[in-house]
Amino acid sequence: MNVHPKQREYLERVDEILPLVEERAGAAEAQGHLTDDVVAAMRSSGLYTMMYPAAVGGGDATLVEMMRVVERLSHAHASVGWCTMVNNMEGMMMAAFIADEGIATVFANGPDITIAGNGVPRGFARPVDGGYMIRGRWAYGSGIHHAEWIHTGCFITDQEGNMVMGEDGPKIIITHHPRDTIKLLGNWDVLGLRATGSYDYTLPDGQEELFVPATMTYRFDDTVPLRGGPQCGLGLAGLSAFGHTSWALGVGRRVLDELAKVIVERTDPFGKSADSPSFRFQFAQAEARYRAARALAYETWLAIDARAMKGEAQPLEAVTMAKLCLRHLHDVISDVATFAHRAARGASLHATPMQRVYRDIHAGTQHILMADQIVEECGRALLGLTGENAEWTVFGIKG
Repeated sequence: MNVHPKQREYLERVDEILPLVEERAGAAEAQGHLTDDVVAAMRSSGLYTMMYPAAVGGGDATLVEMMRVVERLSHAHASVGWCTMVNNMEGMMMAAFIADEGIATVFANGPDITIAGNGVPRGFARPVDGGYMIRGRWAYGSGIHHAEWIHTGCFITDQEGNMVMGEDGPKIIITHHPRDTIKLLGNWDVLGLRATGSYDYTLPDGQEELFVPATMTYRFDDTVPLRGGPQCGLGLAGLSAFGHTSWALGVGRRVLDELAKVIVERTDPFGKSADSPSFRFQFAQAEARYRAARALAYETWLAIDARAMKGEAQPLEAVTMAKLCLRHLHDVISDVATFAHRAARGASLHATPMQRVYRDIHAGTQHILMADQIVEECGRALLGLTGENAEWTVFGIKG
């Protein structure tokens, strides 16, 4: 396979740190967030900021370049891949959409910043002179233990606290504020993705609201970036689907690789497990399903990437397929992981990489982006039941 020179450089950087990622996975799982040395290695490698716009000193990587990196990292440790795609997506969007004054504040010392939080609106933003007063409790701040900046979604309200409505529902804004403006609630006790440290967070004790300057915000459905490469124009609707697809590719591959290791070596009272015709048949089917889903993902994103590099607008069908292959891939790896878990028996019951990957996959399937309602919207678009100027938002199609 021919590899673009810049892509080869990023993949080489990944290969250099993979031994550390694998070695420290157990410690990260135990403490509930990534280890300091892995985060330091990710930062020094530039992999946390590879998709940031060149205008702020980032790598301005293409979508497929980033996809291959996150796939490989997620194969090694799903939580590292998850936090990498989160830092890139949230930082890229911030760098592309906030005002110049905000850029000067966040990137005063260069592109090497960490960011986490939750853009799904779980709080409220009251407009005031120069910005917003925000309040709320937010969940799933993946990577927030090591974050310097917080990415927070809020419903815009009037002065009485009533949500401000637009043509397609409540108006939503993404706000950005320093890490020391929030309090972590330390409640990340979960089935999988334990090392992402996706803690809930809120304002510090005794503080009802936080002022965030307007220059540190952008609208949830913005798709016209102020800076950055053409991939930034996908907005949260497209980039969120992209990030989670990249992650699922790596963990789906890992569970099958771990199963093969277990089965080839195992002999039990029924004989050598790998000699079972039934198992071989089911394993081959699982491989085919995973590889077909991976092929669909790359077919979809290679086409989107090619349009983006030409500066072409993405048709509704392109984002529809991005949303659809995201859910399809998660359905496939969930089924494959369940098959692997059952076939591996004790190897998946105990604290092994097989068990960890099984748990991580089924944590990923719980994300709101996998909701049935989004697939229903895909069906509406594929049937031609949308309006002439219909557009995707994060959770559905307007028009």
